[in-house]
Amino acid sequence: MIPKTFKEVIDLGDGREISIETGKLAKQAHGSVVVQSGKCMLLCTVVSNYKQADVDFLPLTVDYREKFAAAGRYPGGFFKREARPSDGEVLTMRLVDRVLRPLFPKDYHSETQVMIQLMSHDEDVMPDAMAGLAASAAIQLSDFPFECAISEARVGRVNGEFVINPTRAQLKESDIDMMIGASADSVMMVEGEMDEISEEEMTEAIKFAHEAIKVQCAAQIRLAEAFGKKDVREYDPEREDEDLAKKVYDLTYDKVYAVAKAGSAKHERSAAFDAIKEEIKATFSEEELEDFGDLVSKYFYKAEKAAVRDLTLNEGLRLDGRKTDEIRPIWCEIDYLPSVHGSSIFTRGETQALATVTLGTSREANQIDMPSYEGEETFYLHYNFPPFSTGEARPIRGTSRREVGHGNLAQRALKGMIPEDCPYTVRVVSEVLESNGSSSMATVCSGTMALMDAGVQLKKPVSGIAMGLITDTDSGKYAVLSDILGDEDHLGDMDFKVTGTADGITACQMDIKVKGLSYEILVKALMQAKDGRLHILEKLTDTIEAPREDVKSYAPKIVTKVIPGEYIGAVIGSGGKVIQELQKETNTTIVINEDPDTEEGIVEILGTGQEGIDAVIAKIEALMFKPEVGSVYEVKVIKMLDFGAVVEYVEAPGNEVLLHVSELAWERTEKVSDVVNMGDVFDVKYFGLDPRTRKEKVSRKALLPKPEGYVERPPRNDKGDRRGGGDRRGGNRDRKPRRD
Repeated sequence: MIPKTFKEVIDLGDGREISIETGKLAKQAHGSVVVQSGKCMLLCTVVSNYKQADVDFLPLTVDYREKFAAAGRYPGGFFKREARPSDGEVLTMRLVDRVLRPLFPKDYHSETQVMIQLMSHDEDVMPDAMAGLAASAAIQLSDFPFECAISEARVGRVNGEFVINPTRAQLKESDIDMMIGASADSVMMVEGEMDEISEEEMTEAIKFAHEAIKVQCAAQIRLAEAFGKKDVREYDPEREDEDLAKKVYDLTYDKVYAVAKAGSAKHERSAAFDAIKEEIKATFSEEELEDFGDLVSKYFYKAEKAAVRDLTLNEGLRLDGRKTDEIRPIWCEIDYLPSVHGSSIFTRGETQALATVTLGTSREANQIDMPSYEGEETFYLHYNFPPFSTGEARPIRGTSRREVGHGNLAQRALKGMIPEDCPYTVRVVSEVLESNGSSSMATVCSGTMALMDAGVQLKKPVSGIAMGLITDTDSGKYAVLSDILGDEDHLGDMDFKVTGTADGITACQMDIKVKGLSYEILVKALMQAKDGRLHILEKLTDTIEAPREDVKSYAPKIVTKVIPGEYIGAVIGSGGKVIQELQKETNTTIVINEDPDTEEGIVEILGTGQEGIDAVIAKIEALMFKPEVGSVYEVKVIKMLDFGAVVEYVEAPGNEVLLHVSELAWERTEKVSDVVNMGDVFDVKYFGLDPRTRKEKVSRKALLPKPEGYVERPPRNDKGDRRGGGDRRGGNRDRKPRRD
C-alpha cells in the first residue's frame, strides 16, 4: 500500500524551489521530512525520549552526514565506509544546533537527536543551506515542546544583487557568504564571511535573508497542519519553590552586586561568588540541602545574573570595572619562537593566543573530500583550546566541535587577505594559552601578526572583537558591550564576533538569546564593534607595521616555474630518478603539478638556500634546452675520444653532444688532442640531425676561415662512397661483372 504523503513547495525565484515532504520515509521517528531542491535531497529525522534524563541540561545531539553514495562516489581511504564526520559536516551541525537549542524549554532534559543526511547530491545546490529548514520541519511534525518554527538560509550578493541559497558557482562571484538562522519574528544566528563590506550592507543582507526565512517558516506550519499537528507531550518539569527563590535572592543579590561592582580579576571574582554561595548554603541544614540543594544553586545563579545585568544597565559598569565600550589592556609580541617560520603572541586582558605560521608547497594543501565538495585549501587555520587555558583539568578527547568552529571563523576572517599570487601553502595554528572571553578573536589578531612576521604579504591586517548585549524588555534599557568577558557571554543576551580590516568586515558570528532584537540595536552593536576593532588594529600595527619583505633566513623560499607539458617527464625522470637526485643534491623540495587547462607543468621549488634553488632552475632549463639549427653555442670539452670530443653546452650544463674529429678543423686531424684538450671552451655551430648518422651535428671548423687553396672533398653517398665517380685514391676502379 502506497503511503499517503504531504508536501509543501517554497519558491526561491529564478526558477528554483524547495519542497518539504513527509509520510513516505522513516515513519517510526517522531518526525521526519525529505527536503529537496533540484536533485539535492536531505532526509531529517528527530527523536526525543519520553523519560527525562537525570541531568540539568538538554542532551541535544544534532548530527549531519553526507553519504558518498549520494554523489555516486566511494569513500576515500582504505576502509570503504563513512567514518568520523568531516570538518564541513561538523560546521553544519553547529549551525543547526545553535538555532534549535534555545527554543526548547529550559527544564526539558530528555535525550534528543536530530539526524540529517544528504541522500542525493546536486552540484548546483549547497545542502548545508537547507539543513536548518529540514530540522525545524521535522520537529514541527513531532510532539516536542518547541517554541516556534525556524529556518536557515544562505545569502550572497552577485553583481550588487542579493541571492538566497546561491549555487557554488554564484558564490565564487559573491562578495558575501552568510548563513542566517531565524524564526518569523527574530534573527537568532548569523555566521559568514565578506569582502570588506560595511556595517549597513551587512544589515541589509540579514534583512533580505530574514524575509526568505519567514516564507520557509510559514510553509512548515502549513505542512504540520495538513499532516495533523500533534499535541505537545507532557513531561516532568523541574521543581520550583517561589519562597526559596525569594529567600536566596534577598540573601545574595546585594552581596553579588558589591562583588561585581568591585571590578576584580576572573579568579578573584569567582572565588568571591563561590564564598557567597557557600555562605548561603550554610544557612540551611544538611537535610534541607539534601532535599533542595540543587534549587539553592539554581536560584543563586539567577540572583547573580540579575545583579550583574543591573549593574551594567543602571551604572554602566562591568564585572572587571570597565565601561561598556572599553577594551581591555593589550600587549603583543612577534618572532617569539626562534625556529618557526612566523609567530606572535596576542594578549588582551585574561585572554592569550600564541599563533605560528608554517610555509609549504602545494603538497601540504588541506585536501577536502566530501560528497558535496572536493577541493583543497592552500590557506588554513587550526585552533586548539587546551583545558589549562581556563585553569581546568579535564580529559582531552580529540578536536572538539567548538575548536573546529572557532578555527573556521578565524580562517574565514583572514583568508580573503592572503594574496592570490602567494606561492606558499600557509598553515596557521593558534594555541589558546589563557581564556576569558573571545579566544577566537584573539586568534584572528595573533594570526594576522604571525602571518606578517612570516613574510606573507597580507593585503591588509585584520583584527577581531567580541560584542555582547544586555537588555531589559520592561524598561526598554539596553547596553552594548565591547570586548566581552566569559561571564558576560553566559549572562548576556548576545555574543557577536566581528572581524575586519580598516575598510570593512571580513567575517562574523552572532548568537542572539533574546527575542525580537531590533535592527537599531544591531546597527549600534556593529558600529561600536567597528570602533573597538580599529582600536585593536592600531595595537597590532604598532607591533608590526607591515609584512616582512621576505621570509626569514631559515624559512623555506619558494620559486614557481612554468614549463611546457612535454618536459614534465624529463624533469621527473624514469621512476622519479631525476627529480629525486636533484632534491638530494640541492637540499630542496620539488613539486610538479599539471595545469589541466593549459597542460603546462607548474614546478614549485622550496628550499632554504638560494644556491640550491638556483641549481634546480639551471637543471630544469638545461633539460629543456633545445639548440636551434644555424645558431652558435659556447661549449666545453668534458671527454676525449679517439674519434672526437664530447662537449657540453655552457649555457645548459648536462646537455652533451659529440664533436666529431672531422669537424674540429679544416686540416686533416690525426689526433683530437692536437686541436682541443679537456676543459677547453670554444664556440661551435649547430647543424641539427645529420641525415646520414641521424645524430646531432656540431662543428668547430664551420666557424673558422678555410685555409687558402683548400679543396673540399665531395660528400659521401648513401653507400658511404664519395660522389663524383672517384675513389679515395683518385681515378676509377674496374669492377668485375656480377654473375647471374
